[in-house]
Amino acid sequence: MATQVADVVLHIDATLPPDQLKTLERHLYEMGGVIKAFNREDRPNLIQVKYDTGKVRSRDILMKVQSEGLHAELVGF
Repeated sequence: MATQVADVVLHIDATLPPDQLKTLERHLYEMGGVIKAFNREDRPNLIQVKYDTGKVRSRDILMKVQSEGLHAELVGF
């Protein structure tokens, strides 16, 4: 079965320091099914996530971010 890759963008209501962003990106990657999580330095409150739809859902990714104590919304899914 082929991997179905999708993208989602999350908006985090707070501007996180770079070290906290890197930690969040690592935690997302460790979920399983997340292929890549990253943000652009010029938009520190947006995180783009590429993921395998057969292993994880966009809602799971949002819930993981929220479990880190952050207020976030899905922007594109």
